[in-house]
Amino acid sequence: MVEVRKCVKLKWIISAFVFIVNLTQPDPSTDGSEGGAGLLQSTVKIPTTTTQTPTVVRSTSQSSHIDFCPSKVECSKLGGLCIDCNFNSSCNYGEEYEATCTAKKDIVCSGASSFTRKYPCRYCYQLDHWQYDCNSSTKCQVVRGAVPADRIQVQCKVKDSVLCLGRRKFYKAVPCNWTSGYKWITALVLSITLGGFGVDRFYLGLWREGIGKLFSFGGLGVWTLVDAILIAVGYIGPADGSLYIL
Repeated sequence: MVEVRKCVKLKWIISAFVFIVNLTQPDPSTDGSEGGAGLLQSTVKIPTTTTQTPTVVRSTSQSSHIDFCPSKVECSKLGGLCIDCNFNSSCNYGEEYEATCTAKKDIVCSGASSFTRKYPCRYCYQLDHWQYDCNSSTKCQVVRGAVPADRIQVQCKVKDSVLCLGRRKFYKAVPCNWTSGYKWITALVLSITLGGFGVDRFYLGLWREGIGKLFSFGGLGVWTLVDAILIAVGYIGPADGSLYIL
């Protein structure tokens, strides 16, 4: 019985000794080398490199002429916006000269890449009116008989076949001569035949005067005669201020 107790005590002593030994040994999860490595990893950051594909951006002027200019045509047939020419800026005004031209960058064309073109010694805004086109405007009112005539500023663009000095797009003051489709001959015929009923005034969009002529039977003929004369000389026109189509 005494021997059994001694064995139990010895077993408890051995277990306690093993437990103390385990407490004194370092934990592998907190080993100094690994801890140092962890500290190193937390303080030193290794830069990473990423490869990015460069983005090609075309300028607005370049993309605009590429979209506008035709491709796979003879270089010598390209319009003025699609070519670069060596103009002589010290030329004599009004005289005709020759310039050496080439197609602009990124334009695909056939034939000789360098060619000659004739051009007048004028800036683009000095060209004749048939050599450029201007946008029409309906924001002006025509005052008939006004001296000088009403003018409005519009944007003009030189035709493709014409070469000139300076910018090919420019602003120009032109007479206010827009039309909305009223015909002078139609207004005159209506005034002579049906003017007593105010049809001529109704046709021109002058509703109040038309109603007045209708209920007064053309002012007993006097108003009808006067309107016929005024329409004939162009004094009475459309109510929107536009010009007649002759």
